[in-house]
Amino acid sequence: MNHDFTVIRNGALAIQANKIADIGSLDEIAKKYSSKNIINGKNTAVLPGLINTHTHAAMVYFRGMADDLPLKEWLEEHIWPAENKWLSPEFVSDATELACLEMLKAGITTYNDMYFFEDASSKAAKKIGMRAVLGAGIVDFPTVAGNSVDEYLSRAERFIKEWQGDDLIVPCIAPHSAYACSPETLKKVKELADKYNVMIHTHLSETKWEVEEIKGKYGLTPVEHLKKIGLLDENIIAAHCVWVDKKDIEAIAKHKVGVSHCIESNLKLSSGIAPVPEMLKAGVKVTLGTDGAASNNDLNILSEMSTAAKVHKAASNDPTALNAKTALLMATRWGADALGLGGITGSLEKGKAADIAIMNLDKPHLTPLYDVYSHIVYSARASDVETVFVNGKLVVDKGRLSTAEEEEIMAKAREWRCKIK
Repeated sequence: MNHDFTVIRNGALAIQANKIADIGSLDEIAKKYSSKNIINGKNTAVLPGLINTHTHAAMVYFRGMADDLPLKEWLEEHIWPAENKWLSPEFVSDATELACLEMLKAGITTYNDMYFFEDASSKAAKKIGMRAVLGAGIVDFPTVAGNSVDEYLSRAERFIKEWQGDDLIVPCIAPHSAYACSPETLKKVKELADKYNVMIHTHLSETKWEVEEIKGKYGLTPVEHLKKIGLLDENIIAAHCVWVDKKDIEAIAKHKVGVSHCIESNLKLSSGIAPVPEMLKAGVKVTLGTDGAASNNDLNILSEMSTAAKVHKAASNDPTALNAKTALLMATRWGADALGLGGITGSLEKGKAADIAIMNLDKPHLTPLYDVYSHIVYSARASDVETVFVNGKLVVDKGRLSTAEEEEIMAKAREWRCKIK
């Protein structure tokens, strides 16, 4: 997934410390390097670790709790009350472990999160060995995580200062949305993000209701509203962008805003279908996210790629609207670029971090092989991923997590389910 879209057949890759030391043909690499630890890559696809650019990882504990509802009703009448009752550092830590387990076993090595108690989430993700951009949540109303905007911002600043410079955890700040945060709050968020040079992660134009609400309050679309406040720039990643018009798309492209396309969540909540082909034509860097497992209901970027590629063909009546190669680009290199991690991860290149997924192609549904992009996007399943490295560390080996006990993580999830139920 480099800029030349190189596919190396009968290739090999050497890892030294946490980086890709070299990559090339098997003959070349075997002559230059030796190792006690060699993974046989016969009948496999070696690809960059996938990147989930928008999720709420700890909401995996609310998976299936409230389904088949409109977003506003789902959020205000079910999810927010459940969060106010159950959220705590312990809940977030335990749930994040389950989310990381699910994502790693599906080949995801980096995720971008928006939630509360992100310090607990950071410790859990680091323990499991996953790369994460974690956003401290900001809203205008009291929750179990804070009573005021100033309290949320103060916690966010402490979180940023504690985790900046970590080798796996990248702190950021996450105002929920233009309807949950006032212009004054968003300006304070921007000041804090600029002070520490961190990303801003927010929901944007997810529903028709949101657009009408912001237009009614401010006379502008949500995109125009954020532009007026000064939030639009390359340090913001905007989730959804379903209800954006041509003018909005031009503004997003001009200001180099990264977009996280969460098609399965948007479909399930009936939020609509984002105009991704139009955004791509305008030069927007569109990436892929799962959203939280409470609205998806899984954390599987492979299925997001497949769904996005197919739905946009049908919606635009154009089979070329989103091809397999572009879908995989959205899930790898572009995802890293949008999160400010393009120099670290997102492609298999010498000098980049060894964030790698190895997929077993020796399966009936992956045979015969003509085009590896087609196979990964249209045929592969999460269960086909057998080996995963993050930052040079083997975290999934022969389909099993190697950094923690899977059974303990699952058992804790079942205990929480009994409490919540």
